[in-house]
Amino acid sequence: MGHIAPEATDGGPIAWIQDGDEVHIDLATGALDLLVDPTELERRRAVSLPERPGPRPGVLAKYAKLVSSAATGAACR
Repeated sequence: MGHIAPEATDGGPIAWIQDGDEVHIDLATGALDLLVDPTELERRRAVSLPERPGPRPGVLAKYAKLVSSAATGAACR
């Protein structure tokens, strides 16, 4: 379970994990569950996520434009 995007940046449960939280990983199904009380999770969600960085200059912009997500193989489009 090393690749967790885009859920983390899209505000899924992984985005709200904090130090000390327990998670349950089911290797057979590929599920990762955050074991936090629903009330606490709602409290965390009341705080907005950090903004994503804007467009990148130069070579990083070309890379971002041409390479797909790691979830789809990070291949050139």
